[in-house]
Amino acid sequence: MTRGTERWLLALGTALVLLGAAGPSKAPAGAAELYAPETLGRYFPLPWSRAGKHVNGYVFNTSNRRAAHMILLVEGLDGAGKTVTKTTTWVRDVPPNNRAFFEVAVPTAAAYRVSVQSFDWVEDRLDRRKAW
Repeated sequence: MTRGTERWLLALGTALVLLGAAGPSKAPAGAAELYAPETLGRYFPLPWSRAGKHVNGYVFNTSNRRAAHMILLVEGLDGAGKTVTKTTTWVRDVPPNNRAFFEVAVPTAAAYRVSVQSFDWVEDRLDRRKAW
C-alpha cells in the first residue's frame, strides 16, 4: 500500500468516525417523550382536590427510586374539557415508596387536570443513609 493511499484511508476513517460521533441531525428527545402518561400514572398516582382558589394533594412515588425536581402541570378546563389555563408547581423531593404534598393557587375553571410534566430520578447515596 502506498503512502498516499494510507493517508487517504486514514482521512476517510477519521471523517467516518467524526460523522458517527455527531449522531443524527435531529435534536435529542426530551425527557417528557420517554414516558407515556399511563406509565407516569402508574409510578406517580396524584390524588388531589380543589380547596377555594387552590389545588392540593399528594404525589405518590410507587417506585424504589427517589424522584426529584418534579414539575406538576395543573390545567384548568372549560365545560367541554378544553384547556383554558395552565399553572405549574414544583415538588422538590418524592422519596421512594412514599409521598409528597403539593399546593398551588389556580385561576377559576370548570374543572382541573393534574399531571407530572417532568422529573429526575435521583440516586440515593448509601453513605448518607448510614450517617443517620
